Amino acid sequence: MNTVDEILDYAIEQEQQAADFYAELALRAEKAGMKQVLLDFADEEMSHKKRLLAVKNGKHELTPEEEVLDLKISDYLVEVDATDDISYQDALIIAMKRERAAYELYTDMAANIPDSHLKEVITGLAKEEAKHKLFFESEYDDRVLMDN
Repeated sequence: MNTVDEILDYAIEQEQQAADFYAELALRAEKAGMKQVLLDFADEEMSHKKRLLAVKNGKHELTPEEEVLDLKISDYLVEVDATDDISYQDALIIAMKRERAAYELYTDMAANIPDSHLKEVITGLAKEEAKHKLFFESEYDDRVLMDN
């Protein structure tokens, strides 16, 4: 991946895979409420994909913003399996860890690119993933940690 378009195509594909993952998990979920939560996660990933498509088509600029708060909640949670009877807590853990992995991927990629527009775009992608992770971490903090 050497061009902005190649990087954006990769990121778009990753967002599609994430949406597909949550949609497939929703089909397997046993509880109606959990199905809806997972479908909402899939919709969120599709909105990320649409934003990246807009960037690729020149309709929106993706540039690095200020640093995104990292609650580091996912750093201290163990991996969980995506089971048919998945709980909301486990779904949030999976989502946090997926977003963290995407953030780390883009951060590592950006670190290996000399200063250029490509580096700026990849850094912007990393920040977007950090925002997604913060969303799930905040939800976990509000709905899981506060309830315990």
